[in-house]
Amino acid sequence: MRLEILPVLGIGDVTEGDDLAAMIATAAPWLRDGDVLVVTSKIVSKAEGRLVDVPADGPERLAARDEVLAGETARVVATRGATRIVQTHHGFVMASAGIDASNVDKTRLVLLPEDPDGSARALRATLRERYDLDVAVIVSDTMGRPWRNGLTDVALGVAGMPAIRDHRGEIDPYGNELQLTEMAVVDELAGAGELIKGKCDQVPVAVIRGYLGETRDDDEGARTLVRDAALDLFSLGTAEARAAGLREAATLADGPGPTPADPAAVDRAIAAVAQVVAPGTVFTHVTDEEVRAGLVATVPGWPAQATGLVLGAPPAPLDPADLVRFGADLQRLRIALAAEGVSSALLPPPPGSTASASLAL
Repeated sequence: MRLEILPVLGIGDVTEGDDLAAMIATAAPWLRDGDVLVVTSKIVSKAEGRLVDVPADGPERLAARDEVLAGETARVVATRGATRIVQTHHGFVMASAGIDASNVDKTRLVLLPEDPDGSARALRATLRERYDLDVAVIVSDTMGRPWRNGLTDVALGVAGMPAIRDHRGEIDPYGNELQLTEMAVVDELAGAGELIKGKCDQVPVAVIRGYLGETRDDDEGARTLVRDAALDLFSLGTAEARAAGLREAATLADGPGPTPADPAAVDRAIAAVAQVVAPGTVFTHVTDEEVRAGLVATVPGWPAQATGLVLGAPPAPLDPADLVRFGADLQRLRIALAAEGVSSALLPPPPGSTASASLAL
């Protein structure tokens, strides 16, 4: 495979209501069937009227921008100073919801296209119907990446080709079956197109030639690239995830989990709180099966599904202040256990033991 990346020159500024298909076809009469057009989302948004008037500067501009950002935000992911990382209504996680103040008049902001996949499909359909051109269209924008410096263009919308190339089930040259390899090829093509589009060169469209043998309509579009927040390892920023965890710590449910607790996880939780509990407070993880069975048989209300036992003993002699502190220490341990994925229930101690409480795991 040999790829060519070609700039589409001479498109000029785009304003609301402009006919993008006509502008591209006029500027690139050399387009061929099978070409992939990488179109900067900003010119799509401009043509579609996704512009907002704001003051040119001062506090009023900042207030207006915040209002626009709130309207484009479905979920706040992280806030760092003046920068807000949010999930848009499309599902994209982006700084400032992709709102752009570059390459536009100072009194306006450009929003993302309302439906990037729909915009890509409409442009592809117009080029095919009016100019008899069978091309794929990628609507691209710039994003950052977790754990990586620098920005790159990615696909917000696509038409005429699948967003993902699925290699699962294929055999590599060493005889290994690929299990997880799904390549976001439209993101790779969007990044390649950005190499010649640039940021200040006013080249909003690039053409990638040689990748596609033929186009293919795919109803999934680029939305198939949006990972569900429940599966996203970066669905919250670090500070926000920590705050959410602390809030959840206040509402821990009583009861052991559905599966046996990992003994190593229990020991890690005990070690984590050992340095902050009151002097003399001791937590003992009972791991001997016979000893544990004998103890839990005497604990009132012991849950039938519980498989683990931790005994807690406060310092002696016990005064009221120590009792309060011991209760706090027990809650610290329950939180540490929950952080390890271990649920617990607070119960009375086994009769006759030196413990003052027990945790059923």
